Amino acid sequence: MAPDDRRRMIVRAVLPLVVEHGRGVTTAQIARAAGIGEGTIFRVFTDKDELFDACVEAALDPGEALEMIGEIPSELVLERRLAEAVEALSAHLQRVGAVMAAAAIGRPRPEEARNRKSVTGDSRRESMEAMQRAVRELFVPDADRLRLPVDKAASMFLAMLFARGRSLPGAPDTAELIDVFLHGAVSA
Repeated sequence: MAPDDRRRMIVRAVLPLVVEHGRGVTTAQIARAAGIGEGTIFRVFTDKDELFDACVEAALDPGEALEMIGEIPSELVLERRLAEAVEALSAHLQRVGAVMAAAAIGRPRPEEARNRKSVTGDSRRESMEAMQRAVRELFVPDADRLRLPVDKAASMFLAMLFARGRSLPGAPDTAELIDVFLHGAVSA
C-alpha cells in the first residue's frame, strides 16, 4: 500500500477512537482498529501527536458534506435545498467538534508544541471556502429572487448556521433557521 493510502487508512480507522478516548487512545487500540502492527504506526507517523494532527485535519475536511450538497437536486425548492445542506453541514460540524474536543484532551503543553506545525489554520480556511462555494451553488437557481448577491447570501446563511447554538434554550431548529434567513424575524 502506498504511504499516503496507508496514512489515510490509519486516520480513518483512528477517528472514532480519538472521539471516544481522546489522546488516551493506545497504540495497541490504534493498530487493532487499523488492522496493522503497532510498529507500522510509527513508520507512517513520527509520533502520536502527528497522528492526532492528521485526525484533526481529516475531521476538518468537508469533502463528504460537500459531496452530499453537490448531490442536492437544483429543481427542489430553495427551502428544501437549504434544509438538506443544513443536514450535511451539521453532521460535518458535529464530527469536527467531537474530534477537536477529544484531540485537545491531554494535548501537549504550548512549550512542547511550539515547533509543531498547526493543521487548523489553513485547513479551516480552505474548508470554509469550500463550504461557501458549495452553498453558493444552492442559491444560484433562485438568484433573481434574492435581495443579496448569491455569494453574500451563502456567507450569511453559513454564518447563521455556524452561530446556531443547539444547546441554548429556544435554539432554532432547521426549519426555523431557514425561515428566518429567507423571510426575516419581523412579520410584515
